[in-house]
Amino acid sequence: MRAVAGRSVREEKVEATREAILTAAEHLFAERGVYNVSNRQISDAAGQGNTAAVNYHFGNKTDLVRAIARRHTEQIELIRDRLVAETQGSTGLRDWVACMVRPVTEHLDGLGSPTWYARFNAQVTADPALYEAIATEPAASPSLLTLLDGLNACLPDLPPQVRAARGVMARHLIVQMCVERERALAAGESYPPAAWTDTADLLIDALTGLWSAPVT
Repeated sequence: MRAVAGRSVREEKVEATREAILTAAEHLFAERGVYNVSNRQISDAAGQGNTAAVNYHFGNKTDLVRAIARRHTEQIELIRDRLVAETQGSTGLRDWVACMVRPVTEHLDGLGSPTWYARFNAQVTADPALYEAIATEPAASPSLLTLLDGLNACLPDLPPQVRAARGVMARHLIVQMCVERERALAAGESYPPAAWTDTADLLIDALTGLWSAPVT
């Protein structure tokens, strides 16, 4: 079988099929919800005549969700690696909050428009089982652990249970604000602020206030 850039024609075709399925599934999951979309609908949207294509390439739905998440989190991780390296040694709370926010907004900005990742991510994080399936790998990343160490060092007097609760609040605020902007852009609506970088600035300001708020 003829090779194409070091890979066989069959390998190229398999990779193209997988990418088509991932893109179609992400789009449908984002707009309809993970459990409201069948494998047949994904196969049709991906241009696959074989309705078993999703199962063949990805196994069950959780594996498919994990594969979609991974192709984004790998890119987000690269951005976080860079930002954390630039922030090493800082004692400024806002600097470490920025390392939480900007990897996501910078990644979404780089995808162009329309995008579906923010809405897909919101669907997944709202489901405990799916969230657990995708959260394991990012939670173990060295740059994320360094980020949390830097953040915690800025908040020595914050009780652990309050720190944990505000971490959950921060995650949800980042997810939902990105959803609002992504949805508006996909619909062709004007949505302040004007750019993803401005969205990041608003989130960083708000989350810095959240982390530094008094404890009752």
